[in-house]
Amino acid sequence: MELSDLVPSLAHSRLLPHLRDLAIAYLLAFAIGWNREREDRSAGLRTFPPVAVAACGFVQATEELAQGEAEAMARIVEGVITGIGFIGGGAILKGAAEVHGTATAAALSATGAIGIAGGLAAYGVALAICLFTALTLPVLSGLKPKEPR
Repeated sequence: MELSDLVPSLAHSRLLPHLRDLAIAYLLAFAIGWNREREDRSAGLRTFPPVAVAACGFVQATEELAQGEAEAMARIVEGVITGIGFIGGGAILKGAAEVHGTATAAALSATGAIGIAGGLAAYGVALAICLFTALTLPVLSGLKPKEPR
């Protein structure tokens, strides 16, 4: 038995398309994570790209299982969305008269959607979500009233 018998040819595998989709999810989420990092938020570059990559990976890892069954893929996506909602819920903190972390939770949800879209090869959707989120966070935060000190 030769080594070539044990290792599948890259030309005949799905490795390169999977790596491409994972890289797209990572890079698009990096833009959002970069914004959160610059704003000195608790979730940033170490959170957003892995969320997108994980969401993309869940979709990719189960595509053979759900092959040709839209309902099966919908259940998988639903599970990913639920998991990301759980992570986002952990980012929200309620104080006596204020709530913090809702923008982070929303951005995490968008980042998960980027990963799911990347895993489904809906690159235009992933890019649009990235652009809307990356522009909304810095632009609209300027409209928020400043807290008195």
